[in-house]
Amino acid sequence: MRALIIKQPWINYILDGKKTWEIRGSNTNVRDEIELIQSGSGLVVGKCKVTDCKKLTIDDYKQNKKYHQIDNVDALPYKNTFAWILEKAERYNNPRKYKHPKGAIIWVKL
Repeated sequence: MRALIIKQPWINYILDGKKTWEIRGSNTNVRDEIELIQSGSGLVVGKCKVTDCKKLTIDDYKQNKKYHQIDNVDALPYKNTFAWILEKAERYNNPRKYKHPKGAIIWVKL
């Protein structure tokens, strides 16, 4: 299974159901259940399903703060900005350790 690496506080927003758009600078073709890794922790802390990916305009970004939870929406964060649409986020009661492969920044294959 694939796991997505996400920094704090964003991973908690996802796992708490407050954030359903993960903003990234690249598209993804993944449409499947994935696990979630808290960046820098060495732990797989939850899972969710990637259901879609949308390229965003500045208007999309500004009008949909409730989905991405980012405060500064005056400009897009990337030249090409995408919303990875997440559903059914679930926090694990017992996070598990994993071995982080050298150079992995976005995805880890578990």
